Amino acid sequence: MTPLLRVISTCMRRRATCSCRDRMEAVVNEWLWQDRYWLPPGMHWEDMEVMEGQGKGPYPLPRDLIYTLPVAFAFIAFRYVFERVIAVPLSKRLGVKDRIRIQAAPLPKLETFYKQKSRQPTQSEVASLGKQCGLSQAKIQTWFRHRRNQDRPSNTKKFCEASWRFVFYLAAFTAGLASLLDSPWFWDYRECWQGFPKQPVTDAHYWYYILELGFYLSLLLCVSVDVKRKDFKEQVVHHIATIFLIGFSYCSNYVRVGTLVMLVHDSSDFLLESAKMFHYAGWTRTCDSLFVVFALVFLVTRLVVFPCRVIHTTLVVSLEFFQPFFGYFFFNSLLLVLQALHIFWAYLILRMVYKFAFMGKVERDERSDEESEADEDEQPEEECDESSWEQRKGSINSKLASLANNCVLNNLTNQRNLNSRLPKAR
Repeated sequence: MTPLLRVISTCMRRRATCSCRDRMEAVVNEWLWQDRYWLPPGMHWEDMEVMEGQGKGPYPLPRDLIYTLPVAFAFIAFRYVFERVIAVPLSKRLGVKDRIRIQAAPLPKLETFYKQKSRQPTQSEVASLGKQCGLSQAKIQTWFRHRRNQDRPSNTKKFCEASWRFVFYLAAFTAGLASLLDSPWFWDYRECWQGFPKQPVTDAHYWYYILELGFYLSLLLCVSVDVKRKDFKEQVVHHIATIFLIGFSYCSNYVRVGTLVMLVHDSSDFLLESAKMFHYAGWTRTCDSLFVVFALVFLVTRLVVFPCRVIHTTLVVSLEFFQPFFGYFFFNSLLLVLQALHIFWAYLILRMVYKFAFMGKVERDERSDEESEADEDEQPEEECDESSWEQRKGSINSKLASLANNCVLNNLTNQRNLNSRLPKAR
């Protein structure tokens, strides 16, 4: 092929690529980035770009969110280094101890059933597996209990996860509060809508958004390897709703009210993560104190401030400044989803407090790990031939031991036991 033909062929390929890219961009603009979805009536994307070009200030545009993906991967890499360089040595200094668990014997048939069918077989499945392997039902049940315990996360792993979130939430809350103290909408919520959506975004609030969105993206990407708890599904819904909320609020320039939403959430999250850290380290009194502070801050911010101030200003006050549009309904729907999750978690917290204060008994953490506490009773191999009643009795004793070591308000239980012994001593 002559050089001229090569140049012509190259130009034709580039033109075809550009035309294909232009068509894809036109389709995206037609179906996704329509003005009526994201902006109030009478506003267009071109207006935002023109105002930014005139030097009236940087305005949020959807293309800015492309930077959140590399930020998310950077968070994942930084977390990997943080957990191994800082969190693991810190866990040892604070006294975090991992439980020594019995390793399940290598039985291929049981391992295949465990991975492909169920981690907790029914009684009929246990009987069938026992016939296939030539083992008693008690040994089959013991094998599955030991195998489940092998997959349970260690205290060190849970401590590292909690410490990573604690560091981010504390840094985000501190930086967010510092950037909002001088903002007029922090003190007067009506300022969130003055001149909306022609509101320039400062560099501090721009990075506040990018880092928060990148962090929640990293949590969603790592959800399969993080510690699973009973509210795993609610956590996934929370992450997805938060990502959509932050992304949509940035594109629609709900940045002012969005910064308030993020600040409200960060205000209690770092307290919860710090309580978890001391719980895994066995610092019971410190954990109890931090949990009480967290519960108070959570109930005030999530059940009072968030619905009465933030949601009220987005649902009611905003209508004084613009007519409802798709973004108005979508944004408020996401806020209501978050509020429903707040009510769910507040119910778990209040139920724990009620059981301690009025019923005088302790149950395991309402958001404990996904595996049942009954799996924690580690029996040696020579005890596998015990009757089912002995296994149930050992399970009950394990639960009682777990209840005695519960972190929340443990001191109240100890105090009641002490008071009950005083008359006998007299």
